[in-house]
Amino acid sequence: MSANFIISQIGSKLRELRKIRNIGLTGLSEKSGLSIPMISKIENGRVVPTLPSLLELLEALKIEPQIFFSELNSEQHFDQYKYIASEDYKEYIKEENAIGFLYKSILEHSLEGFSYQITHVTLQPQNQRPKVTTDAFEFMYILDGEIDYYLNDKLIKLKKGDSLFFDGRIPHVPLNQKNHIASYIVIYFFNN
Repeated sequence: MSANFIISQIGSKLRELRKIRNIGLTGLSEKSGLSIPMISKIENGRVVPTLPSLLELLEALKIEPQIFFSELNSEQHFDQYKYIASEDYKEYIKEENAIGFLYKSILEHSLEGFSYQITHVTLQPQNQRPKVTTDAFEFMYILDGEIDYYLNDKLIKLKKGDSLFFDGRIPHVPLNQKNHIASYIVIYFFNN
């Protein structure tokens, strides 16, 4: 079990626990003393929480740190192959203020020195959100439709079959300006 894997899983595990306990971002913010935007960034893997912040969140969610980390550790087992049925993809919200984005995590795994997450993303027509950054390299492959991808102020027009690899620390946003759904696979590469 690499420390990198644990770090990359903290946010999604916190989001999962918050949803299981039926606590909204506002409620968790009030209980933990952390701002809603900060909690959202932590849950979406855009920021790694400081130890004091993580402990505040765990206390607000009423889970002991050793239990939290043991649950992260138990999710990493791998037996030479892994079959994942489409109904087992885990839907999640990456940005609370995004409109027309549907994220489904297919696989999250760690290898020597880095971790990765493979996600299927669906963009509704006229989707919108501000540009964001991610502390990972990103590889995306367009499955269907056309996407206007903004990296800083540069526009890259992507169509079915195209791919893009970039440093996620560049502010970015994919926009679907067409009248039909677009979708892509994105692989986030997290390293030390």
